[in-house]
Amino acid sequence: MRADSYDLFAELDAPQRWVAGVDEAGRGPLAGAVFAAAVILDPAQPIAGLNDSKKLSEKRREALFIEIQAKALAWSIAEASVAEIDAINILQASLLDTQRAVAGLHMAPSEVWVDGNRAPQFACVARAIVGGDALEPCISAASILAKVARDRTLLDLHTRYPQYGFDRHKGYPTAEHMAALVAHGACPEHRRSFAPVKRVL
Repeated sequence: MRADSYDLFAELDAPQRWVAGVDEAGRGPLAGAVFAAAVILDPAQPIAGLNDSKKLSEKRREALFIEIQAKALAWSIAEASVAEIDAINILQASLLDTQRAVAGLHMAPSEVWVDGNRAPQFACVARAIVGGDALEPCISAASILAKVARDRTLLDLHTRYPQYGFDRHKGYPTAEHMAALVAHGACPEHRRSFAPVKRVL
């Protein structure tokens, strides 16, 4: 048998390498859950325009949110609640959330790439990639799913607590949000372990 034929068959027999990109949204806000998403992209169905969700318009994120869910081989969105954030701190809640997102995939990845400088334990090899949401399409896709899912939740919170303006600042500590906290106190969805919220309680 020729060497090139042997190499071809060896490649065909090799196991497929599935990489899951993971990113989170909502570490900095004073209210609401922190979200994470995991995505395994389909090489046969490339998605144009993937980027760090913060660099995309809301309209573009919403369109990509739908396209990613339609074309990805697997995707999962998870969250860690305000109660969990207050109990174990935001860093540990974010790491827990990324584990939940990967566990929610209907197919097991052979490798996990996480945006940032640290990755939690997984059943497979994991890499932390600083700035990965702008560098790796699978992480960009996860960034978009997590961001859109969290923003939609904050819009729902706005209908329940309109006095805080969650529809505009999405829970981040803007001047408007801080003024509303002083005027109205904290609602059940505020993170009481965060210093700006502690100060008004």
